[in-house]
Amino acid sequence: MTRTPPGTLELVLVAELARCDVTATPYQFERWRGQRWLPPVAQWTDSATGAIRPEIVHRAAWLAALSKTGRGISWVGWVFWAIDDTPHSAQRLRRALTRTLELPLHRRGIDPFRIPAGDSDCAFAARQEMADRLLAGRRAIGRDLDGILRVHAAAAGLALPEPRSVSNPFDKALLEVGARLLIGGMTDVSPEELTEAWQSVWTGAPEQIDRIGAAHISADEAGVDLRARSPLADGLRGLLRAVETADDRLLCEAVRACTKASGALAKLLMECADSEPEILGRLMDDVMWDQWVVSEA
Repeated sequence: MTRTPPGTLELVLVAELARCDVTATPYQFERWRGQRWLPPVAQWTDSATGAIRPEIVHRAAWLAALSKTGRGISWVGWVFWAIDDTPHSAQRLRRALTRTLELPLHRRGIDPFRIPAGDSDCAFAARQEMADRLLAGRRAIGRDLDGILRVHAAAAGLALPEPRSVSNPFDKALLEVGARLLIGGMTDVSPEELTEAWQSVWTGAPEQIDRIGAAHISADEAGVDLRARSPLADGLRGLLRAVETADDRLLCEAVRACTKASGALAKLLMECADSEPEILGRLMDDVMWDQWVVSEA
């Protein structure tokens, strides 16, 4: 394929990125535009000044930094589609989310929309077999990841706040319950099983687990089924249907909400960890750490 010679604005953006200590080429810009991670060149400049808009430089710097590590752009590309919030970017976002959600099942030869439904023994046994297949060959990380982080922090003289959530989101107990939730939904996992799985890895105050149980009991007494409101009430297929049928704008808004905090934390760590190592303790002491970092680990 014949490459388009770089234009003036592309060369200016190369220079702007160099001032940010990252490197990118006009040919990378071309690929990023093809993925709609960067807008067309005609949309780069401020109409009043003719200069490249700061958000274009910021976006290109993120893409360049990620490309430099040799990894895929991953969810950062989703963020840019969600920020653009156009019908075309929402379509790309929907496809990417669907592919990512389906991937664990497809790797095991499972079609999420051909999972047997119903309460019959045959359907339940088939779902259990699929859940077992989903876990086959998957190595549970039987380590206290939070504890390992604290050991290394202590060796470096850093004091971290007390833990408030789970010690290991990849614990075997959580993976087993999670596989059954993905395949069969909330009807295949009892409230007691779910509570026991969380309690086995919970490092926060026990009262938090107790409050969750009390909320479910109170809702049941009021005739409200909180489990039916879960995104996984009908397993992964229910979540996929929700993604497929979501309004474009609401889908983009949801992705922005889910990535804003984790992106902010990652940016602070990347920018400040070397010069301010104590920032790790400050970030971990914020509720955002439990809600976004641990939950997305």
